[in-house]
Amino acid sequence: MDDDKFLIHFKIAGKTYGLWINRKDEELTRGAAKQINDKMNQYRAVFSSEEVDVKDLLAMVTLQLSIENLRLEEKNDTAPYAEKVLQLTNELELYLKDK
Repeated sequence: MDDDKFLIHFKIAGKTYGLWINRKDEELTRGAAKQINDKMNQYRAVFSSEEVDVKDLLAMVTLQLSIENLRLEEKNDTAPYAEKVLQLTNELELYLKDK
């Protein structure tokens, strides 16, 4: 394995996983596992009156995180701005050629 990679262990939904990661990604990876477990606990609290399978909790967490990810992608989409800048640049070049 690469010298910069090492094995970490973390738990998701009560199961321990081992994963080889870059050292620089350890905090991010552990934070992601914590976020998943925290969200699972939130769903457990909501559905505390009924028996909910771990797979169902994981599916809900996955859906929630995916929705959040898609919202961030939409928010960070710079394509419309790039198109507008290109349009304005072309208009400015045409204007300056005529002068």
